[in-house]
Amino acid sequence: MSSEWVERSIVDVCAQVFSGGTPKSSIPEFFDRGSIPWLKTKEVNYSKIIETENFITELGLKNSSAKLVPINSVIVAMYGNGDTAGRVAINKIALTTNQACCNLVIDSARADYRFVYYYLQSQYAKLVDLKNGGAQQNLNAKLIKDYPIVVPSITEQREIGSFLESLDDRISLLCETNATLEDIAQALFKSWFVDFDPVHARARGEQPAGLAPEVAALFPDSFEESALGMIPRGWKLMQFGEFIDRQSVGKKYDQKSALEEGSVPILDQGKSGVIGFHNDKPSVCASLVSPVVVFANHTCYMRLITFDFSAIQNVLPFIGKGVDTVWAFYATKDRVKFSEYKGHWPEFVIQKTIVPNQELTEIFRNMVDPLICSMRNNELQAQTLANLRDTLLPRLISGQLRLPEAEAMVEGAS
Repeated sequence: MSSEWVERSIVDVCAQVFSGGTPKSSIPEFFDRGSIPWLKTKEVNYSKIIETENFITELGLKNSSAKLVPINSVIVAMYGNGDTAGRVAINKIALTTNQACCNLVIDSARADYRFVYYYLQSQYAKLVDLKNGGAQQNLNAKLIKDYPIVVPSITEQREIGSFLESLDDRISLLCETNATLEDIAQALFKSWFVDFDPVHARARGEQPAGLAPEVAALFPDSFEESALGMIPRGWKLMQFGEFIDRQSVGKKYDQKSALEEGSVPILDQGKSGVIGFHNDKPSVCASLVSPVVVFANHTCYMRLITFDFSAIQNVLPFIGKGVDTVWAFYATKDRVKFSEYKGHWPEFVIQKTIVPNQELTEIFRNMVDPLICSMRNNELQAQTLANLRDTLLPRLISGQLRLPEAEAMVEGAS
């Protein structure tokens, strides 16, 4: 570490440190039609806060200990469910928080808010240890105020903060791009197989917009009665279990057997997707050419997988049977919602949908394949950047690595 780096306490680099408050939920006027963003600790998750799930009114603000938190403050979760305590975020909107948040208004003359944010992010494990050492197993404002922070000059802080932020912004852009591509694929599926737009067009004697004549001819030109009402003639009402084929996962892994690094990812039931890796033979083979769908039995989370993988218990893979697998994914996605922590597969396989001929499912697949390939490439690029950021962050933020070296490493990975 350079001699220019000095140790201070968090409170030394702040203009203000305060927690929030919760208006009385029994008084509707404190929440109804509220316009003031109100943040809960579950929303503090290493990100830029641009919106909140809940809002309070001016009356609720005046009649509680909640306070307005200025933009670009660093928010620390002091307690909450699971691993919430110790997480940090930056608010990009003025907002209020509940009492479980410690809000750090950074003094811009002494510190860069991004540097403080990334520094505390790198200290998560130590903050958790600090929490676990307390009588109530929580962090508190005093512990956070007194927590040590080692800082370089304000200029270097800003450069480091800007560099790390740029990595996060690149990752966010890739994720946002994927969300847009996914929306496009879902919109096409809805148009063809839910709203039946090409069938309606043909029934009116019109050419379906945007379709080649040979593709349009594969859609029926009339409807017929079914248990679900009018459906395209010749299409079938089927249970999911009739057109999907569940695949064996072989050996099941768990958190204890997972490695931090390895050649084969182990899928779990959460949105994060991967709990670790192993170096044995993958349990399920998948690729862009032969994808596999996974259904999380307890959480109902679904993913289209295009790489070899193994899984924990209750991650259930399947492929299409008599239909294309990608079509089967969009036909079944989000049809069963999480209600309680139980096995949802029996409920999943008896859901019904309208199934066209196999050729149309394959044409749909051909239409969305470029989107799926782009999403996979973006996912890989985002993961590379995230891994690089996680490697660089603790070294940069502690002065073990200087910025020019870090910039060269990112350039080499691009």
